[in-house]
Amino acid sequence: MKTIRAAVAEEKMLMRFVNRGWLAVIVLICLAPLAAFAQSGSLTGAGSTFINPLMSKWSKEYHALHPNVEINYQSIGSGGGRQQFLAKTVAFGASDAPLTDEQVAQAGGEANVVDIPTTQGSVVIAYNLPGVSKQLRFSPETISGMYLGTIRLWNDPKIAADNPGVSLPMKPVLIVHRSDGSGTTDIFTDYLSKVSAEWKSKVGRGTSVQWPVGIGGQGNEGVANQVRNTEGGVGYIELAYARQNKIPYGSVKNRAGNYVQPDPKNVTAAAESLKEIPADLRFSITDQAGFEAYPIAGSTWVLLYKDQQNVDQGKLVTAFVEWAITDGQKYANELDYAVLAKTLVQKSQAALRSVKCGGKSCLQK
Repeated sequence: MKTIRAAVAEEKMLMRFVNRGWLAVIVLICLAPLAAFAQSGSLTGAGSTFINPLMSKWSKEYHALHPNVEINYQSIGSGGGRQQFLAKTVAFGASDAPLTDEQVAQAGGEANVVDIPTTQGSVVIAYNLPGVSKQLRFSPETISGMYLGTIRLWNDPKIAADNPGVSLPMKPVLIVHRSDGSGTTDIFTDYLSKVSAEWKSKVGRGTSVQWPVGIGGQGNEGVANQVRNTEGGVGYIELAYARQNKIPYGSVKNRAGNYVQPDPKNVTAAAESLKEIPADLRFSITDQAGFEAYPIAGSTWVLLYKDQQNVDQGKLVTAFVEWAITDGQKYANELDYAVLAKTLVQKSQAALRSVKCGGKSCLQK
């Protein structure tokens, strides 16, 4: 039989083991909520309709990772997003056109603002032409001619030359364009200004321009709806909107002379053809020289102030944007966006670290 002293010693050893085990369990239970709920608060952003399908996915997935964080994004167009950003009524703006020199000055100069590229995608030439089942092809001359109003019928010789063997109807070409300030418009008119001297001199590039012909639609959604409901209609929209609405769209002849699809890999080819990325990250990837480069491609930038007056909000927004340009990129291809190149991600992260909260980088852990 055990002596009383031996029994007491065994009981003490058992209690030490149990206490240590329970202590580990308690520590894990306590740390789990801290890891899950380290971030807390809400962010409001506004701007680009181009990025909205991806931004909606990012907001949902980020909330799943951080249940105490809500991302509220208003898809109002790049022009509206820049206005709200400059008015400081949102935590971040989103635009398919970087800030202009004038807007940078309005925001306090280069030392006070930063444009962070977050994704890239294609602007497609979508059309509604019943009876034409084969995908159409569009050359720069054809696209600029339609939007200048010099090509007025679908069976015009220039459209026919792009599409040998296709029976084109003698129907009016009904142009649809954006009615609001739009980064998608900036991408499209940037492209037209590069491929057409007449367009450049008569209309030019901008988020809003004086359109020679056509009717307007609000946002990518509005243009998509107008094209879908207008027989003979043609408009420029982000690829995801064409696919979601089952609207036909064409391949486009690039600078290398190839008709290429607006697929994410061809947008990546356009981005990789860019010879140099400027320090301020304000660049254009339209009409690049790559063999497979899709020519009407663009980026969406998140706009941030470098000096975040609200420290908690600054930490939240920079953490969200860093996640979007790194882990969040895995959702891009499934929604028809191109994944950012590693070099661009690194440059974007460096720019993001320049955003300060209380004099220190907001990204400091």
